[in-house]
Amino acid sequence: MTTFLFDGHDIAPVTILLAHGAGASMDSPSMTATAKALAAVGFQVARFEFHYMAARRYGQRKPPPRAETVNPEYIKAITDLRAKGVTGKLIIGGKSMGGRVASMVADEMFSKGEISGLVCLGYPFHPPGKSEQLRTKHLTGLKTPTLIFQGTRDEFGTKDEVATYGLSDAIDVIWLEDGDHDLKPRKSISGFSTADHLTTLAETVKAWVGRIAT
Repeated sequence: MTTFLFDGHDIAPVTILLAHGAGASMDSPSMTATAKALAAVGFQVARFEFHYMAARRYGQRKPPPRAETVNPEYIKAITDLRAKGVTGKLIIGGKSMGGRVASMVADEMFSKGEISGLVCLGYPFHPPGKSEQLRTKHLTGLKTPTLIFQGTRDEFGTKDEVATYGLSDAIDVIWLEDGDHDLKPRKSISGFSTADHLTTLAETVKAWVGRIAT
């Protein structure tokens, strides 16, 4: 059974399931702050870890696997979440690699009525400095309603680069000014704090879910 961290009320009508990025756990400061921001606007948020990350808690320093190899783990997390009694609308997503994995299973789950949408936080469109190694092929025909939050300083995909990718019309990309790959801005330069961006993120997700999950 998948281990989850929950935030928000367990009778919330919509639950957001989030997976972590390649190098940080589900209880990293960034993941925790995001979960609490989403919970504050009325969502139940469930976080989980892929096996390689969970193993690190027991001293096994496993490197991140290829993202597509953990697709079955994400699908199992959805099943296990339902087994815990979560019966309302479900949005899946995650930070960086976690969001990428969610995006690769989204259409299968969406077609089955298992999920209502997808939220990606800092999508890794390509490795830093390797803009030719795109991870976007499946995004051009994606049918699942999707929000991607991207910082304008994100080395994994800049605003100018993303504009050329021909992403599906089901995807809305929300740009957070001066945000890095963790969506964190430099307040002295941008005037925005991380808390500001998390508030924008949460309120945007709330309004979007109100449109797609009725």
